[in-house]
Amino acid sequence: MLSRYYTPLVIVVLAITILTGCKKNFLEREPQTSINPKYFFKTTADLETYSNGFYEMTGITALNDVMERKNDVFSDNLSVYLGGSEIDNMIRGKISATTVTPKSWNWENLRRINYMLNNLQDVQGDQATVAHFTGIARFYRADFYFEMLKRYGDVPYYTTVLEATDEAALYKKQDPRALVADSIRADLEYAVSHVKADGTKSRITKWAALAMLSRFCLYEGTFRKYHDELGLQASATPFLERAVSASKEIMNGGFSIYNTGKKGEDYQKIFTSADLSSNKEILFYRDFDQALNRSNDTHYVFDWQWSISKSMADTYLMADGTPFTSSPGWNTKTYTEVFNNRDPRMAVTIMPPGFSTTLGRPNLIRPTFGGYPQIKFYAIDPNTKVYTEYSDLPIFRYAETLLINAEAKAELGSITQGDLDQTINLLRNRAGVSPLNMSLANANPDPVLVNMYPQVSSGNKGVLLEIRRERNVELACEGFRFNDLLRWKAGQLLERPTQGIYVAKLGAMDVTGDGVEDIAILESPEKTDPLAGVPAAVKANLVMYYLNSNSFYLSNQTSGFIMFPENVNTPRSFNEAKYYYFPIPFQQVLLNPKLVQPKGW
Repeated sequence: MLSRYYTPLVIVVLAITILTGCKKNFLEREPQTSINPKYFFKTTADLETYSNGFYEMTGITALNDVMERKNDVFSDNLSVYLGGSEIDNMIRGKISATTVTPKSWNWENLRRINYMLNNLQDVQGDQATVAHFTGIARFYRADFYFEMLKRYGDVPYYTTVLEATDEAALYKKQDPRALVADSIRADLEYAVSHVKADGTKSRITKWAALAMLSRFCLYEGTFRKYHDELGLQASATPFLERAVSASKEIMNGGFSIYNTGKKGEDYQKIFTSADLSSNKEILFYRDFDQALNRSNDTHYVFDWQWSISKSMADTYLMADGTPFTSSPGWNTKTYTEVFNNRDPRMAVTIMPPGFSTTLGRPNLIRPTFGGYPQIKFYAIDPNTKVYTEYSDLPIFRYAETLLINAEAKAELGSITQGDLDQTINLLRNRAGVSPLNMSLANANPDPVLVNMYPQVSSGNKGVLLEIRRERNVELACEGFRFNDLLRWKAGQLLERPTQGIYVAKLGAMDVTGDGVEDIAILESPEKTDPLAGVPAAVKANLVMYYLNSNSFYLSNQTSGFIMFPENVNTPRSFNEAKYYYFPIPFQQVLLNPKLVQPKGW
């Protein structure tokens, strides 16, 4: 903590070079390679210049972080992930205070924010504009501490720039979660009250602040409700109530669900459009532009290091609103069958049979990944350069606001059918799925969801479970799932062995839906009996996969669900006593012995 906290601030370089006059005073000037409040923080233009640097800090708007939120690789929604993952290491017992990455215990960004907030006394200009940029700084301080809260729970809370002589503050123990959470909320309330509502959607506005406030209050309210070990359950209600009122203010702000009647296509365009600036569903987005050479890497979501899990695929409803898991033979449907009559969002999130990235030959699935490739965020555009994308990416969208409003009301026990019609059913209507009926849902809770979330026990059990389903479906691959499991105290879902598609038998399979076999799964290259009867021309073009490669196996040996040896060799296990937080890097505890590891660590 200490060494990183004192990293010099070099966000804006003031190159002031006077070529004529005043040369005799040159050596008397303050160095201009870093911000000096003696010369800076004098005008609202200074505040704007300085606060522009916040958008590229680690956090909600930074490019790398936006990229990380275009998938659910750290959750049960993925069948396999080949990249490195702290979460995967944790649930396999491979993480400790000495091995956890130190990068998250980094206080440099907080120092940058507090540096501005501590130097506002000499700013001249319109005070509403001063308050606007102050609100943006406090928004980012809230964002910083929200991430720290989610990772560690209790953390030291600072509102001032610390110097080397501030030993009492530098070496203090963590502040309690309640203080940190109240401080986050206070910063966001200030932002909501002072940041201007007008302006571009690629910059922080009042609407972005309201979206963050509602997101945070839902998180903290549900975390306190379900984590009874904190002893904060009595204080959950005010957070949930604020989640309702903040989301309701957005709902009254002129936003709407993007819906032209094209079902899945409308949903897909939210994540693949070149310009989201005028889309009424968008509250805040990251702008990418080919002309300005601002690109992202959304191309990599498709078939690179991960695929969607069977449990996520099973979550999508039938188009008539009934659970897929209640339909006859649901658990033995093949890849080409599971997409029939489903929620249209499924086929624009998970690659369906016949999907093509080249507008030519359909792409094939890879059993080694599980067989359900992600296509959400993949921009299908023949003019797009390979591995480079320029589609805008949403950060806050109206759909999330509706989900927050419905969930918070359901947790409070105040939700009505009218509330569902103004929230969940707007999303289902866009997708072309039958609406959620509150009475029917509560009378017949889906047993699969009941098994997934045993903590839910309210009178609105059925409807709350369906809201969780809707949240997972609507926000799939947007980076929410892991933190949702934490706040619901549903970490046990992370220890379940993941599965891929169902394979009826060894041999050749049609995975493009044209009736011709495309791939084959065999026990080994030598055991080709399952291919007997396959025409030679078809056999010559088969892409072959072998069980003895040790990259995957079938749950019933020669049939069943695709599964992965890693889950057998190094079983997943979610330790309820400690895994809702990460350990503080051991080096930081050595530097400050007053720091206490989160419970269990």
